[in-house]
Amino acid sequence: MPKKTRVPKRSAIVGTDKATEIHKKVFSFNQPVSFCKAVIILLLAAAYSPISRLVLSPVYGSIPSSIYHRPVLIAAIISGFILNHFKGDTGQNDATILPLLAFWIPTIQYILIKQSSWLGNPTGPLVTEIVTYYPLALLSVSASATFLQALNLKRYGVTISKHVPAVGIAFAHNFAEKLTSFVLSKYIGSSVFLNCSALQLLIAVVYAVILPSKLLLLAIPSLLFSVSSNVHMPWGHTTAVLNSTLQGHGYALQDRETSLTGYISVLDSQEGFRAMRCDHSLLGGEWTKTPVNYKPKVQDPIYAIFVMLEAVRLIQPENGGPRRADEDSKALVIGLGIGTTPAALINHGIDTTIVEIDPVVYKFARKHFHFPTNHTAVIDDAVAFVERSRLKSIPDTYDYIVHDVFTGGVEPLELFTLEFMEGLRSLLKDDGAIAINYAGDLSLPSAGLVVRTIMAVFPMCRIFRELPESSSTTDFINMVIFCKMVGTTPLRFRRPHTADFLGSKMRESRLLPKHEMDPSLFEISGKQILKAEDIGILRAYHSQNAIGHWKLMRTVLPASVWENW
Repeated sequence: MPKKTRVPKRSAIVGTDKATEIHKKVFSFNQPVSFCKAVIILLLAAAYSPISRLVLSPVYGSIPSSIYHRPVLIAAIISGFILNHFKGDTGQNDATILPLLAFWIPTIQYILIKQSSWLGNPTGPLVTEIVTYYPLALLSVSASATFLQALNLKRYGVTISKHVPAVGIAFAHNFAEKLTSFVLSKYIGSSVFLNCSALQLLIAVVYAVILPSKLLLLAIPSLLFSVSSNVHMPWGHTTAVLNSTLQGHGYALQDRETSLTGYISVLDSQEGFRAMRCDHSLLGGEWTKTPVNYKPKVQDPIYAIFVMLEAVRLIQPENGGPRRADEDSKALVIGLGIGTTPAALINHGIDTTIVEIDPVVYKFARKHFHFPTNHTAVIDDAVAFVERSRLKSIPDTYDYIVHDVFTGGVEPLELFTLEFMEGLRSLLKDDGAIAINYAGDLSLPSAGLVVRTIMAVFPMCRIFRELPESSSTTDFINMVIFCKMVGTTPLRFRRPHTADFLGSKMRESRLLPKHEMDPSLFEISGKQILKAEDIGILRAYHSQNAIGHWKLMRTVLPASVWENW
């Protein structure tokens, strides 16, 4: 007998069709969900990149913190793709680790930052990011690539399935990183949540929301430490912990904020001075412990260089006669710091305009260093200000210009170019004078490049260092270049009068520059000058200059002060 063929029941066929339909619906639902998770994970990792550098900048400086960041980040992204390739479909496990790692990063950074002197610079930033941010970037790329597998790109061919996710991830990461850097440069510090440490916790929370896991229980100790004891966090009680820690090292915190140029704080020392800090440098300071009856009109600074800058008033005009009276004179100051030099100019009765890019620096100078109110303040980029002023139909011109920007390896390079110096020259009166402060390593060609650029614009200059050469144990020095508009006669300083000292003993001894340098020293490294289009020339020496400045700053304040920010 022929074998009967079993015909499936209609109910079974219907059941199979329903199962297929449900599978298709689930798959179609999972596609957008997986795509969104992949994008969010990638954006979080990219946003973390500039935040990681901001966390390390107060301890190592912004330039050293960036030396190895880009190449190792690229290696981390490539490693993420390799990891995803070898793990195949199991790569989704990477996602469960990410929230845990994100919550632990601030604590790990806190621990490693305490070892900054032992780790050194730039090794310290490299080691810290290798065990914190780079694993986060690597695992984020791997997890994103895994989630993108749900899109089933293989149906479009092997080439598209292999290369489109890689190209898309690389492009999206780069775009998100640049966008985050731009946003932070505009709005960092504008609220308690727009602080690099607070943003770290916010990113960790978002990771946890989209990638929930039981592993998050292991993040509780780090989270509790971050909220209660991590001094880098911007909360009231963590600030109190920070102040208590600093007091144990002989310093007291008066104020702190994160701003456009970095971490800004004001510290009082038991040795009797108050200083303003920006990342791993001091913008200036003044002595606060003075004799009872000693009351100068402008406090003595801890650095004599700021008193030297005031000597721009003493430069004699080309005709050798007296200068215009102070009350009839105008001054432009590029860069405020704590305001020592502009405060002196204001006290002499000079109509003074200050250009400062960082609003927090200006606020702290007014609040903590008694900076006078009778001045014109321009909170803006100096390049933009000079360009606007130069293009006016009748530009404002000044008897004195003081150029004192944040130097020491982290100077804004645009403020030392030929074009910027020519812009300043156009704002100087015919009998005007300019003083330019530059801090740098004399052993590097960058110092000569800057000095030659200045002397190419101003025909008659003299250069003075802050301290005598015999007292220096390093090639890193602070110097002032004094110049005048017309160069037919040598630049000379008039003898200071009692009124020039503003009742200050330091000004009596340090106002008139003493330690002159031979300009020919800066011709040894060549004849080249710095143009805006060639700014990369100076940038090439930026890292070495910054590391030299870092070592110097570690002799000014103890490591424990720099590490506790």
